Amino acid sequence: MQGTVATFDPATRSGTVLLDDGAELSFPAAAFDASGLRLLRLGQRVRIERDESGHVNRVTLPTFG
Repeated sequence: MQGTVATFDPATRSGTVLLDDGAELSFPAAAFDASGLRLLRLGQRVRIERDESGHVNRVTLPTFG
């Protein structure tokens, strides 16, 4: 699933993504840390990966594997 970064706090490494259907989805620091990225910009496109229970476990760029 993909969306656009709506908020990102570098201090807490957490934020929210606006999904293509208009829904807002929060992601925790652990999901950002799993990406290997150092920073996200507002308006940046990202890919969101969820576990079986629906929790966000990784936020990365669409071009990353």
